[in-house]
Amino acid sequence: MEQVIKDAEITKEPVKEACGCGPECKCGGDCKCGDGCTCKKQKSHVGLAVTGLIFGAVALLASGYNSYLLLQLYQGRSVTSFVPEFVQDGNSANFTEGSIAEVASRVAPSVVSIVTETKTRTYNLWMQETESTGAAAGTGIIVSADGYVLTNKHVIESATKIYVVLDDGTYFEDVTLIATDPLNDVAYLKINGAEGLNAATLGDSKTITIGEQVIAIGNALGQYQNTVTSGIISGTGRSLTATDSSYQNAETLSDMIQTDAAINSGNSGGPLVNAAGEVIGINTAVSSGNNIGFAIPISAVKGMLNTILATGKAARAYAGVQYSNIDATTAIENGLKSTFGAYVSSVIKGSPAEKAGLKEKDIILAVNGVKIGANSSLGTLLGERSVGETITLTVLRGEETISLELTLAEYSE
Repeated sequence: MEQVIKDAEITKEPVKEACGCGPECKCGGDCKCGDGCTCKKQKSHVGLAVTGLIFGAVALLASGYNSYLLLQLYQGRSVTSFVPEFVQDGNSANFTEGSIAEVASRVAPSVVSIVTETKTRTYNLWMQETESTGAAAGTGIIVSADGYVLTNKHVIESATKIYVVLDDGTYFEDVTLIATDPLNDVAYLKINGAEGLNAATLGDSKTITIGEQVIAIGNALGQYQNTVTSGIISGTGRSLTATDSSYQNAETLSDMIQTDAAINSGNSGGPLVNAAGEVIGINTAVSSGNNIGFAIPISAVKGMLNTILATGKAARAYAGVQYSNIDATTAIENGLKSTFGAYVSSVIKGSPAEKAGLKEKDIILAVNGVKIGANSSLGTLLGERSVGETITLTVLRGEETISLELTLAEYSE
């Protein structure tokens, strides 16, 4: 009989049935898995009245939000993840009576509102140019005492000026965009000259569990600073396609955390927090009318963030493979020998992957012993590493399981 590597053999725990519009489906309403929910990223465009650079008058534009819409939502068919009993981290904590307020008050000083100025040029029939100034609002997370801030890329997109407002109302106008992640909806800012700020504690999104209690904090609707909502992790490993309200610019987001904690326009870039007060995700998008929110796993940004904090310069690590995630359904449909992992469809010539000996049709099962699964796609595990780091890949090639050493290089457009 052929040997098939199954997810259950690695977790040594019972495996729940994959979502197929069954008990795990959180679509709600009339939406069914695969129908394609309509969603939006949470960038709130607001009117900005600045008198002497005072931010007291930040109001929502009457025309509404120029938000991102999620056109397609592919429900991730993933098995439930389990945290081994010997693992003790913040994801094993639970909220108790009164603890949501305590955790929220502890994390709030690390959450900032981000206000951006934008300029738009328009032309009339006589080609006369008119320039108008607008504004947008989002949320950010302080990640260092000297002013580095993490947010979504779409929050600061097209900004000509960026302001950061702290929880106590203190604002900064000398803010620099350090870098954006070329492979994810993430941006890194620096408040110049800042010191003594409250940095958030970053958790481990690889050990989250479905049903785990969480809170979301953010600048709801672009005007209600540090709004706190609560819920659970509804799913992991979700993939979706996002576009702006003009349907012109589309972006694919993968390995997302799904939550039912209310996320509203302006929440983009804010933290998804566990009961220990650790940031486990960056709130990014919400399904309109269905109360489904999505967050980028915090582990996916740690490699680039660590490089920026250490050197002040940005560098994104990459391996140089194209792959697709494997679950039980894709394994059966394609006759694969594993029900989890990353199936290599191509290897980029001259890349670290080629140098390491990876080949097409290889199945990458783990990175440094961490299994590729619903909580940790290959992209997230690579995003956790820095340029120049050497990692060990566990690879299934045909009937044989092998180990390969791969040294990550810097991603270049």
